[in-house]
Amino acid sequence: MHVILLTVGDNVVDRYLDRGVFYPGGNTVNVAVHGRRCGVGTGYIGAVGTDFAGRTVLDALVAEGVDTSLLRVVEGANARADVRVVDGNRVFGHGDVGVSRVRLAPADFGAAAAATLVHTGECSMLEDQLAALAAASPRLSFDFSERPDDYIAEYAPLVDIAFRSLPSASVDDAVEEARRIHALGPRLVAVTMGAGGAVAAQGGQVFHAPAPATVVVDTLGAGDAFIARFLTGVIAAAPLPTLLVDATAYASASCAAYGAFGYETPAEGPTATLNPIHKGVELS
Repeated sequence: MHVILLTVGDNVVDRYLDRGVFYPGGNTVNVAVHGRRCGVGTGYIGAVGTDFAGRTVLDALVAEGVDTSLLRVVEGANARADVRVVDGNRVFGHGDVGVSRVRLAPADFGAAAAATLVHTGECSMLEDQLAALAAASPRLSFDFSERPDDYIAEYAPLVDIAFRSLPSASVDDAVEEARRIHALGPRLVAVTMGAGGAVAAQGGQVFHAPAPATVVVDTLGAGDAFIARFLTGVIAAAPLPTLLVDATAYASASCAAYGAFGYETPAEGPTATLNPIHKGVELS
């Protein structure tokens, strides 16, 4: 499979303590899975642990057809985050990055150069390698989420496509923020507003797409679903208003079930573990 959209960085298991289950996730894993579901060849570079949680993340990626040939399996516990759902909105509690920090190798930069588009984000802990990843990538996408302005000012000049989350913003505030980030260097900026939809800025154009009405069960991963659908539209050279509407609708639909993309797993699962080696799986 040719990797068109390559994601690099974080993975996690989201533990719903009140329900006694967890789900595989993490921004770059979610984008890889949703990108594949949207019809694009995707790959994921990151590190999973040798525990059952790491096995669950890897198995889900393989089941979804994501290229994991450069994924590492590292001795230790997988990254995790504790989650509660309050009135449909996910609320994060305690978390642990586990073994998920990655030092990129020449093969990783080679894979980035061969892809059409590369995505990473603020949870991936790659800030000190971001300039090198940007230099290797034909186009680099970055999720700034809700990071402060000084963080955005430092790293936005390195990226081509920037995503920003402002859950309670008005459309006017989101437009202003999109233009502000656009002026820092990214050629394309999208700002999501939760139930308010999303705006996107490119050149002198700014568009808004309202969120369609939907039954909200769990908002976890909705922003990542938006990013994946948005990037597949960019890859397909879809008109910006069209891909913005499609991405907003796709993200809204993702809120109808628990977890970022499914694979509910009992918290007290099997004890089977992975071997601590570079254990890649490439699907043809």
